Amino acid sequence: MKVITSAANPLIRQLVRLEKSARERRESQLTLLDGVHLVNAWYAVSGMPEKLAVSESGYAAAEIRVLLETVKAEESGRLVLLSDALFSKLSPVVTPTGIIALVKIPAAESVSHHARRGAVPGEQEVPPGFSVLLEAIQDPGNLGSIIRSAAAAGAKHIYLSAECADAWSPRALRAAMGGHFLVQIHEQVDLVRVIPALQGRVIATLPASGKNLYQSQLTGHIAFVFGNEGKGLSAGLQQVVDEAVSIPMAGESIESLNVAAAAAVCFFERVRQIHLL
Repeated sequence: MKVITSAANPLIRQLVRLEKSARERRESQLTLLDGVHLVNAWYAVSGMPEKLAVSESGYAAAEIRVLLETVKAEESGRLVLLSDALFSKLSPVVTPTGIIALVKIPAAESVSHHARRGAVPGEQEVPPGFSVLLEAIQDPGNLGSIIRSAAAAGAKHIYLSAECADAWSPRALRAAMGGHFLVQIHEQVDLVRVIPALQGRVIATLPASGKNLYQSQLTGHIAFVFGNEGKGLSAGLQQVVDEAVSIPMAGESIESLNVAAAAAVCFFERVRQIHLL
């Protein structure tokens, strides 16, 4: 098997662009998965990646060898071997994992499929569940963590405003640990216009709300809305949600929770309520 050592190789140039540029990922509808866990999670849902790039030392690692044999990478012709020096320049982490996959970004279904008011006659009803709406979440780590928690708690759809970080960046993908592949992710969404198309109640978390999370019924169709890390939820979205709740805290010295932590609390309070019924 030929080892690629030159940064001028067309595939290497493509991988570098995808690792660094959200615009490149958006226009090509391709992204990179870094590490055995993410590649295995992708394969379990979507099958063989477009390409698998493995470092020389990674190729000798037992965990990576098992993965390559499982996906029959060497038989598929989609496996490329990179020198360790070249792979370290591609890897977005300090300690390279030894394997990177090139994959197509899954297309999300149309929002109109999930009508809640004025549904189209004969349209298939969406099973009871919940959706997540995110406005201007800036940190890819926060975004990935929310996606991971949402997937673990059974969310089906996540809607991101145009001001959100790139959901398919390597950092967001690492933070979500495979959660991306279990939900429908809708990017560049006008959340104010989407809310009327969602089933059930739409609930926002606001620190000043007089009603706390644990006083709200969260079973059935629910959509949770979370705002920017610093500014919170915009006035426009606050006006169109059905309900606002706060998360009670024991200490008065902390004003609010990190948005990813707040989201996880809300998601799993819903799970708790469902399991109590």
